[in-house]
Amino acid sequence: MTQEKVKSRAQHGTRTSESHVASADFEEVTSAALARMQHLDVDDPERSRLRESVIEACVPLARRIALRFGNRGEELDDLSQVALVAAIKAVDRFDTDRGESFLHYVVPTMVGELKRHFRDRGWMIRVRRQLQELHMEISRAIPTLSQELRRAPTVADLAEHLKLTTDQVSAGLECARAYRAYSLNAPVRGADVDVELGDLVGGVDNELELVPERQALWQAVSGLPAREQKILVLRFFGNLTQAEIAKIVGVSQMHVSRLLTQSLGRLRTVLLEEA
Repeated sequence: MTQEKVKSRAQHGTRTSESHVASADFEEVTSAALARMQHLDVDDPERSRLRESVIEACVPLARRIALRFGNRGEELDDLSQVALVAAIKAVDRFDTDRGESFLHYVVPTMVGELKRHFRDRGWMIRVRRQLQELHMEISRAIPTLSQELRRAPTVADLAEHLKLTTDQVSAGLECARAYRAYSLNAPVRGADVDVELGDLVGGVDNELELVPERQALWQAVSGLPAREQKILVLRFFGNLTQAEIAKIVGVSQMHVSRLLTQSLGRLRTVLLEEA
């Protein structure tokens, strides 16, 4: 699938896929196609058709998950494209023989890809949208001015070119630091010996203390019915609302609420018994 096609799907999807997934269980749409794909050659046209149908079913889900990251200064269409690319990877890597639900696999895959996107390409520190746009405008102007002047433009050059004050240009350049984090492997300037930035940064990893609790939680979750597991994944990994979950699972929002309460109650009971 070409990049242009992925972008088009992420931006617009199709009415067919959205209504289909809204009215039928996501698993029913994808499980049969994925199982059939496992037994077909990669070059088989039927496998390509089935793959397309699974990707099509993922389009509205990818957009819903992208919406949860839509307040971080990036366009929703771009985030939807990131999520859909992750879904395509999930389709190609999914192994039905493992007995895992595809929904349980694809949702964390999309969420993880979006988090990596912000980690690798997003703003590391929250910056006002106005400053972000100013930074982008300056970044586009620098190559143009560099060619015209045959040297690196100064703050004054940029200010004159963009009809801004020097203070505004300085602020736009300064906020670029919020877009990238310094690597912990970067050498420390002025050090007498080879020292990396990470050597000077230390701290206690409190997350290690949570490992046993997390393992116990996942064991408890695995003991729940498949539908309740699916709802928990959508709610706490996909960050979907109860109304959105209801559309995917094919039940009422009230029923989703009851199942969530029931599932969390069961998990609480199991974990307290093991404590």
